[in-house]
Amino acid sequence: MDEQTNSPIQPGERGRTEKATEANDDRSAASTNTELSRAKGKATLDLNCDLGESFGAYSMGRDAEILPYVTSANIACGFHAGDPSVMRRTVRLALEAGAAIGAHPGLPDLVGFGRRNLDVSAEDVFAMTLYQIGALEAIARAEGGTVRHVKPHGALYNMAAVRRDLAEAIAEAVYRANLALTLFGLANSELTRAAERLGLRTAHEAFADRGYLADGTLMPRGLPGALIVDAEIAASRVVRMALEGRVQTPDGQDVPLRVDTVCLHGDGEQALLFASRIRAACEAAGIEVRAV
Repeated sequence: MDEQTNSPIQPGERGRTEKATEANDDRSAASTNTELSRAKGKATLDLNCDLGESFGAYSMGRDAEILPYVTSANIACGFHAGDPSVMRRTVRLALEAGAAIGAHPGLPDLVGFGRRNLDVSAEDVFAMTLYQIGALEAIARAEGGTVRHVKPHGALYNMAAVRRDLAEAIAEAVYRANLALTLFGLANSELTRAAERLGLRTAHEAFADRGYLADGTLMPRGLPGALIVDAEIAASRVVRMALEGRVQTPDGQDVPLRVDTVCLHGDGEQALLFASRIRAACEAAGIEVRAV
């Protein structure tokens, strides 16, 4: 068998040019519509949340309570959290709430909740991403649903934001799994660039509860201002991201930021408060909250 065809970052070219062109046309049209809507004061925004992170006898998050406020559900696929029964239950909850179903693949690290950097190759990342997408797609299909997007979790997400090889491995796994999937990644990161090079639908993501540096990257959690703990402040920041495409750093600088979707973490003590306030603030500002 041809080795180049099997490489996670050098797939066969059959049908790729045509598919990528079609996907790029769709993505360009969607981006243009978003910009026009923003210019007219009719911005749209997706609100996503990481869910299904319980497993076995351990319960995490308030999935059923948060789902009514979000439009996209990122469901853990068993590597960093979740298990088959939890995945199935969360898919059902998402369908009942009308939220778009997404795979939330992570590193194989239950003990560290997928937040520890592991020494993994691009080949490893390609395989584990493809595996987790496939698992959720099977469950979603059995329940009458469809997986619409993919968002890496924790350390995998952060590593792919800065490492081109890992970003390309994830994008390639999504491409080969289903070209119709949208790949979520940190705004203006290696991951979103890799997705766009392949012609994938791409959603640039921002975070409601995180501070930003002047270069548009997330502040390290240990720095003052890295975590937004006031729900009203978080809500006003999200509204500004959607309407103006900007976010303010702790020292007062305005940073341009493309935002298609905003993450609302579902495992914090104030998760439900943040979700309800942010959704209400967006709707009060005339922002159409809908899945990407």
